[in-house]
Amino acid sequence: MQNSYKKSGVNISLANKLVKHISSLSKKNVKKKKKPFKGDAIGGFGSLYDISKTKIKDPVIVSCTDGVGTKIEIANMLNRFDTIGIDLVAMCVNDLIVQGAKPLFFLDYIAVDKINLRKMKNILKGIFKGCKISNCELIGGETAEMPGVYPRNKFDLAGFSVGIVSKKKILNKNNVKDKNLILAIPSSGIHSNGYSLIRTILKKNKPDKNLKRELLKPTKIYSNEIIKLSEKKLINAAAHITGGGLIENLIRSIPKNLCANVDLSKIKIKKIFKWIKKNDVSEKEMIKTFNCGVGFCLIVPKYNVQKIKKYFTKSFMPYEIGYISKNNKKFKLINSLQW
Repeated sequence: MQNSYKKSGVNISLANKLVKHISSLSKKNVKKKKKPFKGDAIGGFGSLYDISKTKIKDPVIVSCTDGVGTKIEIANMLNRFDTIGIDLVAMCVNDLIVQGAKPLFFLDYIAVDKINLRKMKNILKGIFKGCKISNCELIGGETAEMPGVYPRNKFDLAGFSVGIVSKKKILNKNNVKDKNLILAIPSSGIHSNGYSLIRTILKKNKPDKNLKRELLKPTKIYSNEIIKLSEKKLINAAAHITGGGLIENLIRSIPKNLCANVDLSKIKIKKIFKWIKKNDVSEKEMIKTFNCGVGFCLIVPKYNVQKIKKYFTKSFMPYEIGYISKNNKKFKLINSLQW
């Protein structure tokens, strides 16, 4: 009996079916455009995007790549895959907007042991939804079937996003001034960080229905609000609160000789984080590992605060948690989290 690629565990016909499915979903989105670019098509060797339609003066391209970490193991555990794609888009796009860049397009990379069409379609459903929320286009990607590399039913996700911003409107830490305020924008939940610790906790604690819902709640995408604020020049800098928590990520947006003073007692902690802490996790570890309810931060002049709040819904209304002062220390914690 002759050897074949299929017998080795790679099913090219299934992969082709998946590409056709992605292409059909993409065409539905393209039909909504007034003038589709004839080069916008999934399935070719490279993806094309007509940058001339952005009409931005002095354009600068911004790019980001990320994954969703071991949250994919929670998706496997609960056998639900329709939201993990939203997380993938969010983790990339939320990094783009820190510099004021408007998301343009997104590409995904999915690596699996063996293609399962139902699972892949659900993952892609989330990716398309994430792109729709962030107002960017899925223009390409790759699905790699890798038997022997990934265990049975295991997979990994990576995303690649590209955005654009006018050179004069780039957000960066050099815009931050003494006495600026630090505003916290609430997270939707855990987002996509700290899941290795959560999985350790789950080995001793079986999740109930409410907890299951919280564990796979998708990451909030902040692009629509932040881009509007950036265009109106209402903010000086921003920070996406991901791995490393509030301290590590805010520090990245603070220039030399200035310090972020954060009052932890002002943070509105979500219930899911209180559950995590009850499972023998220290406050120091909580602050370092999780967003604790703060998904994104803005550094702004005090006189812009009320204008900024007009761009948010009640659920994600920004609120003050600190201020900037002159100090070489870069970061100072005030009080403790109120559990």
